[in-house]
Amino acid sequence: MNRDSPVEPVLEIDGLSKRFGARWALRDVSFDLWPGEVLAIVGESGSGKTTLLNAIAGRVTPDAGTVLYRAAAGKEGGGSAADLVSLSEAERRRLLRTDLGLVHQNPRDGLRLSVSAGANIGERLMAAGARHYGDIRARALDWLQRVEIEAARIDDMPATFSGGMQQRLQIARNLVSEPRIVLMDEPTGGLDVSVQARLLDLLRDLVAEIGVSVVLVTHDLGVARLLAHRLLVMQQGRVIESGLTDQVLDDPQHAYTQLLVSSVLQL
Repeated sequence: MNRDSPVEPVLEIDGLSKRFGARWALRDVSFDLWPGEVLAIVGESGSGKTTLLNAIAGRVTPDAGTVLYRAAAGKEGGGSAADLVSLSEAERRRLLRTDLGLVHQNPRDGLRLSVSAGANIGERLMAAGARHYGDIRARALDWLQRVEIEAARIDDMPATFSGGMQQRLQIARNLVSEPRIVLMDEPTGGLDVSVQARLLDLLRDLVAEIGVSVVLVTHDLGVARLLAHRLLVMQQGRVIESGLTDQVLDDPQHAYTQLLVSSVLQL
């Protein structure tokens, strides 16, 4: 992620703002996301981090600003940047099925509970153009094993899985098409500590393996330290500090960041 290289960011956020009534959820938020980078967004509840993620995903329409996405070279529109805010609903849905992934905190929000585990993965492949049933099933089997779900569970319904297994299935569903960007909203939230640790190790390995860029929303600074290259700290809709993860967490400059870090250390 050499900023002096000719590589261009995959995502450019510029001046993103959003109000809900009298409250600013986002205030002039700007940052770049680079190829292969994991960027964590941290802050207390109400800081704006989830609104920011939803604005990137097209689930919230900002009042001002742009969200420029640059497709990979070799793909349709490769190298050119498109503003996700101004895309049609059909264009946005196509991107969310192919180039963009979204991992929800509650895996049931990111899975189709009415179809099997294998079908949940296969649907994403079909949306990306796969048509051969044998190939689709083989890739679904491969990804189930990569997220540590037994191959014998391929025809089981997600409702029969534990919460940790459902989250791993949701991750497989998102990563199988090797998207350019994955948005993750508290991916370890609601899981017990042992399941969290296993999932974090798995996420770190898979993200590095396929070289995907990630925007990770988390309230857990330990998760941010383990997964993220870079950190944005948000307060009242603004980015108040940013930098390399270890640098920000080990030597926070803003008083709010210092308070966040110290509160973790005192637990």
